Amino acid sequence: MMFNSLTFICFFAVILVPLFLPNFKIRRIWLLFVSVLFYSFWNPSYVLLLFYCILVTYCSGLLIGKFQGSTIKQKLFLTLGIILELIVLFVFKYQNMMIEFLNSVLIHIKITINHRSSLILPIGISFYTFQTIGYMIDVYRGKIKASKNIIEYALFVSFFPQLVAGPIERSENLIGQIKDLEKIEAWNLPRIRQGLYTMLWGFFMKVVIADRAALIADTVFKNYRILGSVELLIGILCFSVQIYCDFGGYSAIAIGAAKIMGIDLMENFNTPYFAGSIKDFWNRWHISLSTWFRDYLYIPLGGNRKGKIKKYRNIMIIFLLSGLWHGAEWSFVFWGGLHGLYLILEDMTSSARERLIKKLKINDSCFSWKLLQALIVFALTAFAWIFFRAGNLSEAVEYICRLFSAHDPWILFDGGIYTFGVPAIEYSLFFVSLLVLITVDSLYLKTGKKLDALLQDQNMWFRWAVVLILLCGCIFFNCSANGVSAHQFIYFQF
Repeated sequence: MMFNSLTFICFFAVILVPLFLPNFKIRRIWLLFVSVLFYSFWNPSYVLLLFYCILVTYCSGLLIGKFQGSTIKQKLFLTLGIILELIVLFVFKYQNMMIEFLNSVLIHIKITINHRSSLILPIGISFYTFQTIGYMIDVYRGKIKASKNIIEYALFVSFFPQLVAGPIERSENLIGQIKDLEKIEAWNLPRIRQGLYTMLWGFFMKVVIADRAALIADTVFKNYRILGSVELLIGILCFSVQIYCDFGGYSAIAIGAAKIMGIDLMENFNTPYFAGSIKDFWNRWHISLSTWFRDYLYIPLGGNRKGKIKKYRNIMIIFLLSGLWHGAEWSFVFWGGLHGLYLILEDMTSSARERLIKKLKINDSCFSWKLLQALIVFALTAFAWIFFRAGNLSEAVEYICRLFSAHDPWILFDGGIYTFGVPAIEYSLFFVSLLVLITVDSLYLKTGKKLDALLQDQNMWFRWAVVLILLCGCIFFNCSANGVSAHQFIYFQF
């Protein structure tokens, strides 16, 4: 069941009815039931896998909490819980990649492993696996007490808005809210309005912007061997917009849906393409994953406390693992490593760049300088997206070689840009929707308020005008875009 479907809208409307009934005392049980039901729409058999992860980490948390005074026993049960979780992730996600790697090594001694797994990757497994590992580590560190209520803990893991694609929630944030779920005021109209605005903007990002961009990007990446530099550049730009609006749209829908039910999820995106540095970009992009790696891996490895060499080593480890988290392909690992390299070079050259800015008397607080920084960061991240989007590493290299060799600037002026399968109207619609995105993100950057908060501050006529425009856009494009909106969310595959 995709968020961008009528089925989900009907499902969500139905499950809200009991939550808004007076004296409804079983909200946690009801939400757990509908969350499991929601997950079963993808593949009912994988509900058992979800239950396995819940039970393993629930029991591990209890055992870690029970032996609070024994560090050795705590470490034993924490390690055991993490291993049992990662085994599942390895079997379903990385088994074939590891077999291919072993074959590439063993071929030199004429040995080949012929086994290849045909298991379907469970939706959201990377997200709820990391969320449960974070929970066990939090219990071990004493940040929270182990949850003794299996219903509360199961809902923490399976809460349906963020189950399949995040945000990767922290236990101290979500479990505490679940404990108080029965006390939440059901008919809190400002909260409900805020949630609806957030959901609507998420649908607009997905259905109107991301799926317009996807039509162009998919066409380019499918036919990159016969296209020129201009089309390939357009493909990169469109995919950069697609992945932001696709994943940002999912996060907005998840956050808005949870808000309506009285639960606050963490923000996952903060105008990432306005970032002034690669470090700033990762403070704004997929925030729940970035902070997860920082809190549970980078800092335990030593962070930046043990000298530059180990700091750079830790950065590269984090980003290589981040790439591997995204997919069982070397192109994802390369993408992560490239971002790690960006960060290391950025840190190594920071002093020299500051001296150069002072020497040239550049005003680094003015708009033009910030715009230049944002354009440079966007160019670097867009280049890295090639490795993320390409089917494999060799295709990414081919794409880049052709990008810098197959020059064809004339197609911008002779109409040739419309001859590779994308209707001219789609370019116009994409451009208009992109202007809407830039406007909303610019307002957020300037005011610190997302669209839902901005609308709350406006007069009713203006709120309704914006809501109707967004709603009509979603309905129109969902019905008239040649099946474009049938795209599932990109991050469902992770």
